[in-house]
Amino acid sequence: MTAVPTAPGQDRSDRPQADGRRGPDIVNPVLPGFHPDPSILRVGDDYYIATSTFEWLPGVAVHHSRDLVNWRPLGGILREKRLIDLTGRPDSGGVWAPCLSHTDGLFHLVYSDVTNLSGAFKDVRNHVITAPSLDGPWSDPAPFPSHGFDPSLFHDDGPDGDGRSWALWMEWDHRPGRHPFAGILLQEWDRARRRVTGPLHRIFGGTRLAHTEGPHVYRHGGWYYLMTAEGGTSWAHAVTVARARRPTGPYEADPAGPLLTSAGHDRLPLQKAGHGSLVTTPDGEWYLAHLMARPLGPLGPCVLGRETAIQRVVWTPEGWPRLDGEPPAGHAGPLPRTVVPAPALPPAPAPRPPARDDFDGPRLAAPWATLRRHPDASWLDLSERPGHLRLRAGQSLGSTHGQSLVARRQQARDFEFSARLEAAPRSPLQMAGIVHYYNSTLWHYLHLTWDEKLGRVLRVGLCAHGRYFEPAPPVAVRPGPVDLRLTVLGAQGAFSWRGARAAGWRRTGPDLDVTRLSDESATLGDPSTGHFTAWGFTGAFAGLCAQDLTGAGMTADFAWAEYRHTPPSDDEAG
Repeated sequence: MTAVPTAPGQDRSDRPQADGRRGPDIVNPVLPGFHPDPSILRVGDDYYIATSTFEWLPGVAVHHSRDLVNWRPLGGILREKRLIDLTGRPDSGGVWAPCLSHTDGLFHLVYSDVTNLSGAFKDVRNHVITAPSLDGPWSDPAPFPSHGFDPSLFHDDGPDGDGRSWALWMEWDHRPGRHPFAGILLQEWDRARRRVTGPLHRIFGGTRLAHTEGPHVYRHGGWYYLMTAEGGTSWAHAVTVARARRPTGPYEADPAGPLLTSAGHDRLPLQKAGHGSLVTTPDGEWYLAHLMARPLGPLGPCVLGRETAIQRVVWTPEGWPRLDGEPPAGHAGPLPRTVVPAPALPPAPAPRPPARDDFDGPRLAAPWATLRRHPDASWLDLSERPGHLRLRAGQSLGSTHGQSLVARRQQARDFEFSARLEAAPRSPLQMAGIVHYYNSTLWHYLHLTWDEKLGRVLRVGLCAHGRYFEPAPPVAVRPGPVDLRLTVLGAQGAFSWRGARAAGWRRTGPDLDVTRLSDESATLGDPSTGHFTAWGFTGAFAGLCAQDLTGAGMTADFAWAEYRHTPPSDDEAG
């Protein structure tokens, strides 16, 4: 993995800083856009957060920091087919809830690969891999218990530990009349043989919040603390803590209730707070990384998906963790804060990345992700035409196999995404353009294609839960490069275009309902049973793509792509 500058909006180097004193504030979310289920880890002076990537590659996104304030993306860990093959994975399937840990000089990564999540059943295979560095080389995956998802490892190291490791995961129960979240299981993990050993322990059945998942164990002050996510992944989401004198339990839940939740506070800017993990600084300060979301309005659609935030934690005299500081104004309870005191660490600012990518590097930069297939020369190339990203057109946007799609997370409610495209379609079944994409059934697509009467044309195609329609007539365009643009302001979006040498942009198509591309819109099912036919776990992406359903293998060349949080004026763009 190659370290690159942090994501837009994450440079806090202009805030007050002084060595030896508390640094600048942590401003949440620290990882904006789709970065859920954070597993936070410190190794020496380095902090890492690993997050879920679902059907997107590279699998398991990792960010690095030295001060918990400024974070830079390192790309992803699962970059090879031998580590993960997402071909055909359903929407919001694939890589769930990784756990990153370190012992014996090795990084350990545990992750779920979900092949089916519809209805009563969850078909899951959990794996563990190890490496001496996050750059690898990573071992071949070893099987991990797969009774459910959200696996993790706890290493009982240190002067008070016995050196053993423990595997944890939640158990899924599909049987009618039973709650599908059946509790947390634990079994000893043999690091040398890379397998579980000894008896299986059911250590926690959850609290009244139910939906108990996302287990992590920590040791502090003579106790073992079990941290879980509860309440489901939406508005009632929470972080629950229980403790025991032994890793195997029995665990007693904190009588004060959840450590963190946004439930019941509809106007908080950070909603869905839950699924957390803990880290300590060398000076003994504790922090909680957790997922959250920023809806468009009170309990509105979450187009950006579930993001990562950090809270400061202190311990009561009775030995329970609590969020530090006053709750947000006008509220009371264990609520997430948008501004949090940073630890007493030397500031480690990171530069902002360029808004524009001219595709002049040997590989895709860290903000880019691909859909269900790893980048290789069979469909993606950065060298055939230097200074261009060449895509060999693949299957349709409705497919879960062989898409030629390169995209980046939407990280702010207001943004602009533009690109320069060259392509020569000769059939209506050949397309290339820019897309605002949630999943295979929810997307907005401005694309260059062919019309029997008009020749080369631009079309706006919209897909709403699998129903495809074109809300505007095609626009004929001359041969040569064309610039395409997506502008999003909150719940509303619009496409526009121009010739590569033209001065101004031309609007095409109607206003677009961006709320369609949200977690809430994508989730379909019965909350009372916990059984759903479709899930929305990923947030929206802006991307570049190409399709050729004739099988002729049309190519599409992108000279540049640009992503900005503040839409520039017409004379500034491109």
